[in-house]
Amino acid sequence: MDTTAVVASAAPQVVDFSLIALFMSASWVVKIVMLGLLAASVWSWAIIVDRSLLFTRAAREMNRFERVFWSGQSLEELYQSMAERASVGLGSIFVAAMKEWKRSHEQNAASYVGMQQRLDKVLDVAISRESEGLEKGLRFLATVGSASPFVGLFGTVWGIMSSFQSIAASKSTNLAVVAPGIAEALFATALGLLAAIPAVIAYNKLSGDANKMIGRLEGFADEFSTILSRQLEARGKN
Repeated sequence: MDTTAVVASAAPQVVDFSLIALFMSASWVVKIVMLGLLAASVWSWAIIVDRSLLFTRAAREMNRFERVFWSGQSLEELYQSMAERASVGLGSIFVAAMKEWKRSHEQNAASYVGMQQRLDKVLDVAISRESEGLEKGLRFLATVGSASPFVGLFGTVWGIMSSFQSIAASKSTNLAVVAPGIAEALFATALGLLAAIPAVIAYNKLSGDANKMIGRLEGFADEFSTILSRQLEARGKN
């Protein structure tokens, strides 16, 4: 009996280092940190997928609109076909400018300079509205990418403090006492990196794509403003 007890006490203790076990054994502060980082990671991936699909669809619609716009079709016919449905991207800018153009003609605006200024203002507002839609959610990715490592580090520091408290309470530096707390602490850091790395990569990629599309919107607005300006000058001479 004595020999059996000695062998049992000398046998190594089996510690469960699975992710679920690490989470369940963590303190409530570290659990909150882990859950927050996990939620941020899930929400980041939702934004990444949503923005990627949106940008792909927006680029396709821009290409389609440019082909139609430069095909030689009259502006009035194109406006009538697009005004009946909700337009986005270049189509939204075109429809907004044409509405102001037609409104000014119906009111027989006397000042062509004032009419040009109103058209430019409408184009700026339309570009701002479309840009806001393209950049939606990107700030959250930037925030997750910059803050998640520090949040995970906070969980790590708290977990290490808990490990030191366990060492002090047990008065033992046995690996079975120290290892679980250290593992929990490092798990919090891993979750922070898991949330931050995809967010940073996606933010850099998506923000670059958004800037390219905004540049296309601004370029089209300048070209369309020039076309309308020529028509205004021709009308003024007549």
